[in-house]
Amino acid sequence: MTEPLSDRALIERSLGEPECFAALFDRHSVEIFRYLARRLGPDVAEDATAETFLTAFRKRDRFSAERDDARPWLYGIATRTIGEHRRAEARRRRAFGRLDTTTATEPFEEPAAVRVSAQRLGGRLAGMLGRLSAGERDLLLLIAWADLTYEEAAEALGVPVGTVRSRLHRARRKARTALGGTDPLTITEESPA
Repeated sequence: MTEPLSDRALIERSLGEPECFAALFDRHSVEIFRYLARRLGPDVAEDATAETFLTAFRKRDRFSAERDDARPWLYGIATRTIGEHRRAEARRRRAFGRLDTTTATEPFEEPAAVRVSAQRLGGRLAGMLGRLSAGERDLLLLIAWADLTYEEAAEALGVPVGTVRSRLHRARRKARTALGGTDPLTITEESPA
């Protein structure tokens, strides 16, 4: 019985035979995925794992020939991938906070009080969205922006309707707390005095 190739040998061989890199993926992807899932959450971990191994594949010629184990190298790439994901998410939240909500709809499509309330809450709303889990944020935006029903949102997210109801309840509770008691999904025009 032949002894399995070391990580270094697999990487060296993959320089001439790129398909050999798949064995390195098979050997370490589950462990890297678990690490990324603990750091970023399971929703993002699969993509982050793919990004980690794609980066490793592209940079495999830089792997140190003095090491047999690629795990520390892969964890380093995974950690940089985490940083990139977090910076990208922060940029999206900042951009959302600067978003001019008046350009998203036709003029006078919404009552004036609703537009004014949404503009006033814009920055706080962006901050609140940043504090929600990815699942809660996605659901809240599907309901609020895409105007999906609970059933449609469940289908879009691939979760049961009961999960939609409980996530939305948690997201609304967090939103109300962050926005001083205002529910962003129920801003309505005040009745005339």
